[in-house]
Amino acid sequence: MGATGSIGDSTLQVIAANPDDFTVSAVTAGNNIERLAEICHRFQPKFAAIADEASYNDFKSAVASLDIETACGEAGVLAAAAYPTDRVMAAITGFSGLKPTITALQNCSIVMLANKECLVAAGSLFMDIAAQHNTTVLPVDSEHNALHQLLVSKSVEDVRHLTLTASGGPFLNLPLVQLAEVTPEMAVKHPVWSMGEKISIDSATMLNKGLELIEAQHLFSVSADKLKVLIHPQSIIHGLVTMHDGSVMAHMGTPDMQIPIAYCLGWPERLKADIAALDLAAEGELSFLAPDFNRYPCLELAYEALNAGQGVQTVMNAANEIAVEAFRKAQIGFNDIAGLIRATMDKMTDADISCLADVYEVDQAARRQAFDRIPL
Repeated sequence: MGATGSIGDSTLQVIAANPDDFTVSAVTAGNNIERLAEICHRFQPKFAAIADEASYNDFKSAVASLDIETACGEAGVLAAAAYPTDRVMAAITGFSGLKPTITALQNCSIVMLANKECLVAAGSLFMDIAAQHNTTVLPVDSEHNALHQLLVSKSVEDVRHLTLTASGGPFLNLPLVQLAEVTPEMAVKHPVWSMGEKISIDSATMLNKGLELIEAQHLFSVSADKLKVLIHPQSIIHGLVTMHDGSVMAHMGTPDMQIPIAYCLGWPERLKADIAALDLAAEGELSFLAPDFNRYPCLELAYEALNAGQGVQTVMNAANEIAVEAFRKAQIGFNDIAGLIRATMDKMTDADISCLADVYEVDQAARRQAFDRIPL
């Protein structure tokens, strides 16, 4: 799900490198007709869905020569999520990925989770559904994937804290006074990773790392005080686990999403991946910094949400999606993203989540609150 995005592309590269191990059964995309059609012609899935209903006829024509069932809209994406398969790559970006990913949880044994918002907005409810259906959730994010590997055969009771690393984004060394002049074009130019626009902007504000803190809380069932963030510009160390006896274990690798994707596709075995080996001598130096909340106020907001509970986490996620879209449209400035999220969180401190219906209700209310604060 989300086959035409950056995670989808990397997943297909790993599959193509292991043709004897995998077949692609179903694929989805938002509105990228050309790329989705290319995928269908190359990988020959049995089912394909495009979310944009207006693009459906053109897509159907592009794959008319194939023996493939096609669909569109939300119903089509949900049908793809429920299509019989062994494991699903859940790579639809944003809150819109929640419903199809939950459908996948209910219909297959392994969900490879590359959607942050599922856990940020729905948290323990999402993990409860996975447990009810005996579905394994494997994290695709490089940081959570690193922690997953480090925690194999270990109990979180023995862990002092888990540390997620962050590159610091494109503005790590930009003078603070110049942040007000940042444009969307500048914000999407990540120094290390190749990602979609929304995730790249989240990385620039470090709200992305804040979302990952909340993800880690739910994925690994740890308290907020056990979670830390460390800026590591080289993005070689992806996660660290500090044990109560003082031992610190680090997961290292080149910054290539094919590595965590290959881990999830092969789990519990290991796949062979055509990826250059890490050369530490060539890297020369690894550096680390504590995050500065003056530079990254969105990260501070995420820490507040981490401690405040699920309702505020859902509010923060919704407000961020509205704020990022407004920034992309030049309706607000870069520094206004944090302010918009803060105002929405302050307005909805009593948001309560006890079921999935509450998730959707709180999400929509937060979006309305945030949208009303965008200058006309």
